[in-house]
Amino acid sequence: MWPRGVRKEDAKIDEWIRDLAPSTGLRKWFGHDVSKWTEFKRRYGKEVENVPHLLTRLLELERKHGVITLLFAAKDTSHNNAVALKELLREVRKRPLTSI
Repeated sequence: MWPRGVRKEDAKIDEWIRDLAPSTGLRKWFGHDVSKWTEFKRRYGKEVENVPHLLTRLLELERKHGVITLLFAAKDTSHNNAVALKELLREVRKRPLTSI
């Protein structure tokens, strides 16, 4: 989902990797219920494992630019897919890129 209140033509986004977003089913199941956060992260991690080339792309962008910005469309700034993806990226950096 595109972040609320951000017009695509106003956003200065180099690349939007839409397919790294959680599936609609997972997003609806989670419903931003903090009690489901740990399970959401586990399930989301499984979804991301199914598109390893996209995670590799994020890591390539990070190496190239030094910093990447992850967008999210949730009011909760602590429990959202960008936070979960950031944690996943930290874990992946500890492994060789070929194991993604």
